[in-house]
Amino acid sequence: MKIHNNLGLTAIAVSLFLLLGGCSTAPSVRIGPASIANKDVSSSVSQEQADDITIYAVGLVGTPYRYGGNTPDSGFDCSGLIGHVYQSRAGVAPPRTVSRLQSWGQPVASDSIRSGDLVLFAQNDVATHAGIYVGDGRFVHAPSTGGEVRLDRLSSKYWSSRLLAFRRP
Repeated sequence: MKIHNNLGLTAIAVSLFLLLGGCSTAPSVRIGPASIANKDVSSSVSQEQADDITIYAVGLVGTPYRYGGNTPDSGFDCSGLIGHVYQSRAGVAPPRTVSRLQSWGQPVASDSIRSGDLVLFAQNDVATHAGIYVGDGRFVHAPSTGGEVRLDRLSSKYWSSRLLAFRRP
């Protein structure tokens, strides 16, 4: 049964890649003070690596949440998911905590985000959660204890009210 589920997730990831194909169309969202207007944001991650990050992250949907987790076998918390995906697909080691992810890489304006960029969320202007943008206004993240890695929409009432910034490694 697990193999069947993984094949289904792989099919979804491939479908998303084919549909989005490096799409960098951004949803219309409110971004806090960490955003910028510059559309030419430098990155240590190539577009090809960003596409690979996106496909791999989508393939991890359904992996259990575990506080402090950072592997598919043990489960993930939000920063563990980001660390695992970036390290395994781009050889880049992001900071392990959300508070440090808030200053990692370069800020990106909402109209310049691309798949593979980080999405940071806040409560009271303090970063408390992060995910990986996968295109079409969606992101992959490990949201909470008892949950699983999942795809959500930036435009949802809950996430749009907490959106803080986009970052590009």
